[in-house]
Amino acid sequence: MSAVIKDPAPAPQKPLVALCNLNKHYGDFAAVDDISLDIQDGEFLTFLGSSGSGKSTTLSMLAGFETPSSGEILVSGKSLVNVPPHKRDIGMVFQRYSLFPHLSVRDNIAFPLAIRKLPAAEREKKVDAMLKLVQLEEFAHRRPSQLSGGQQQRVAIARALVYEPRILLMDEPLGALDKKLREDLQDELRQLHRRLGITIVYVTHDQEEAMRLSQRIAIFSHGKIVGLGTGYDLYQNPPNAFVASFLGNSNFLKLKAQGNAVATFEGSSLAIRLTSSLKTDQDVLLMVRPEKAQALSVTQAAATPLEAGWNEVSATVTEVLFL
Repeated sequence: MSAVIKDPAPAPQKPLVALCNLNKHYGDFAAVDDISLDIQDGEFLTFLGSSGSGKSTTLSMLAGFETPSSGEILVSGKSLVNVPPHKRDIGMVFQRYSLFPHLSVRDNIAFPLAIRKLPAAEREKKVDAMLKLVQLEEFAHRRPSQLSGGQQQRVAIARALVYEPRILLMDEPLGALDKKLREDLQDELRQLHRRLGITIVYVTHDQEEAMRLSQRIAIFSHGKIVGLGTGYDLYQNPPNAFVASFLGNSNFLKLKAQGNAVATFEGSSLAIRLTSSLKTDQDVLLMVRPEKAQALSVTQAAATPLEAGWNEVSATVTEVLFL
């Protein structure tokens, strides 16, 4: 997994966006189930989850493409539930670039300004600024078919930003790109966010992408947010077993509690910090990250003093994989 970036979370303030008890039902199926979430002005927040978890449906309701079954969407304290998408001051970037094939890069970027009837001189100035921002100045007169996938996605991002929305929504925008190009564009997105200070809500199923990009991550499962925080905090201190298993690699050991600092595993006593309310012989689940474990042969273990804070258990190697 990529290194966890400890990007500072935004200081607490009045939220720009507030989702309040948001629900979306399709018949008896709850795609989004009573979600409440505050998004700060200038924050980069990622909705992370597997397919069908509710993340894209939540984004679609924020964009105005889906109507909530109940609940409220507030931006700067004003309800958006009955506001059409084109009046929400929100930009949107999809996985499919949705560029006009018959228009040049310049004209694709200018399109949102043209339909807003901006004067030609102002329109050209804004387009020039966007071309420079996404480093496509020399491609301004090319058509989408003459660009690489990464370049086309830059055009889509520029088109979403050119009319200066307060919020940018991105629904798996890099999912169709190869790994190297995807990582390059992730770095560019982080830099773009820092330069513009715009609020970005990003959807992905890729945990590495979420960790690399986000100031905060909301983890979705079965229509609910089951984890919310910085990537670092969610990784180091997951709030539940689902988040622990979903985010990064983890090993789970079933233990028996023997007190608030002792548990047993396969007959071996372990000194670990446990929840104070646990009772003797109560079953507990211990998560161990791979980087917190070390495999030693019996000879190596005998020759290596056990460091303070570490525990030792005996095990048998049953399979060896090179990953």
